[in-house]
Amino acid sequence: MAVLVLNPGSATLKASLVDLRAQTSVLDTTVAWPEGTAKDDVVRDVVQGIRSSADPGSLEAVGYRVVHGGARFTAPTVLDDATLDTLAGLDDLAPLHNPVAVETIRAARGVIPTVPHLAVFDTAFHATLPEAAWRYPVPASWTEAGIRRYGFHGLSVAWSVGRASELLARPVADLCLVVAHLGGGCSVTAVEGGRSVDTSMGMTPLEGLMMGTRAGSIDPGIVFRLLRAGREVAELEGDLDRRSGLLAVGGTADMAELLRRETADDPSATLAIEMFVRRAAAAIAASATALPRVDGVAFTGGIGEHATSIRRRIAQRTHLFGGPIDEPETSGDRVTSDSTGRALLRIGAREDLVIAREVAATVGI
Repeated sequence: MAVLVLNPGSATLKASLVDLRAQTSVLDTTVAWPEGTAKDDVVRDVVQGIRSSADPGSLEAVGYRVVHGGARFTAPTVLDDATLDTLAGLDDLAPLHNPVAVETIRAARGVIPTVPHLAVFDTAFHATLPEAAWRYPVPASWTEAGIRRYGFHGLSVAWSVGRASELLARPVADLCLVVAHLGGGCSVTAVEGGRSVDTSMGMTPLEGLMMGTRAGSIDPGIVFRLLRAGREVAELEGDLDRRSGLLAVGGTADMAELLRRETADDPSATLAIEMFVRRAAAAIAASATALPRVDGVAFTGGIGEHATSIRRRIAQRTHLFGGPIDEPETSGDRVTSDSTGRALLRIGAREDLVIAREVAATVGI
């Protein structure tokens, strides 16, 4: 019994065949979307390659990570032509991610038409946000038109919460956690008893922390000023989505490269890292105010998992940990505690397992 999980990003397609009995992926691959090649061709090659390597009778369903489900999609959803058309109408909410997800789904359904295909949404985890967290302080007509905070990285947060429960040997219902997903995209979520109660990303993945190529939160008056100066909407959107963040300040979105350059006293790398740490720490501290207490801070995502010095600097800047963070450069999930018993957790992201489990539960396999 297996679920094929496809995670289409703006730059890559990740594919994982998850064995439901063993609760592990038995085949994994990641391919970059090449220039000048139709994405449907890439999807077909990846899916056919995995099918040819797997037990032909084991595949029970296909699950997809879809970044934005809007207000309509708050649970795993079986995909048909009509549902896909509805999903395509949400492209403007996540223009870097949703269009490529829809394209991937259409292509994969053509390759494997005989099993259920389901979308699992990053926004769904945040359906529990209280109104004080999801509502913006804007005119009621805006709110009625769907202007609200949705939140993202929900699949990653869900995995981190479950894994933290295991590492700390405490039930999810008893935990108050801040989860910092730091990667190409970055967000911080406050989770009380397994429920999202506050999160840094908003209606789109642009709000919140400084990210690899995204600006995060900035004064909206900046956009108005540039529009009045004659800049085009599409140009500004491209600047904020693709040409800002670490890339704009440090010349690269690669944190590992910035850390290497920092050791060589590169001023732009040093500034980019300092700005990133400041904003991440501020978001963690803000999320803590949404919780009755903080039992731990979980770091995940490419930067959160692998950049030890970044975790250490963020933790120390938040003052959530009283002394130096003694965390050696090792791999794998890890827990470090301070004198109060508060935990600093490093957790490898496993969105594929979350998707496979939700797909299996939805279709009853």
